[in-house]
Amino acid sequence: MLLTLAWGSVFFPGLFAFCTWALRRSRPEWTETDCVMISTRLVSSVQAVLATGSGIVVIRSCNDVISDRHWLAREYVWFFIPYMIYDTYAMYLCEWYRTRDQNLSHSTTFRNFLSQNRLMITHHAVILFVLVPVAQLKQQHTLLYKMNGILTLATFLSCRILLFPFMYWAYGQQQGLSLIQVPFNIPFYCNVANAFLIAPQIYWFSLLCRKAARLFDVPEVKKDG
Repeated sequence: MLLTLAWGSVFFPGLFAFCTWALRRSRPEWTETDCVMISTRLVSSVQAVLATGSGIVVIRSCNDVISDRHWLAREYVWFFIPYMIYDTYAMYLCEWYRTRDQNLSHSTTFRNFLSQNRLMITHHAVILFVLVPVAQLKQQHTLLYKMNGILTLATFLSCRILLFPFMYWAYGQQQGLSLIQVPFNIPFYCNVANAFLIAPQIYWFSLLCRKAARLFDVPEVKKDG
């Protein structure tokens, strides 16, 4: 675990430094900003290839997607943590190089970086502080794991199931129809297509609910005698 974390801490910043140095040597006509930005993208591409390859290895090695475990899935989480920290810094570094001709202070550049990359920074923070802890084995009993399960149910329900009645409602508002009237005032094939689309979503949601119910099941205390 710690060795994997250490390797990741050396690999990603080291690869970034090497790429930047190599580009400066091989492409002297490029600006320093170009070298830094290209190096950042190269490191991200390497991370994407490694993550995809790891996923393929894990999938091909497991027979039961629910209960099987693979050492690479656990170890890659620890290898991935340094990348997320490095990538956040690399994004700020690119912003600093891009705007340094404007003679802005570091504090101003940092504030601009935060305001312009709120979604990406939130994405990194959620992965580091929510998904990474949840991804560790034997964490199903923790409050964080259960909160993540509830959030998954809520987002799945809102974005994959309630989306369909919302579309009908929005169409009804536009046409002056009630929600009940909409299915009878649109082509039949639209209803059939929506039914085919929502059916697997409902099935998957039921599976998620059953799994969530097991998380909150309190084992019965065996009575003596």
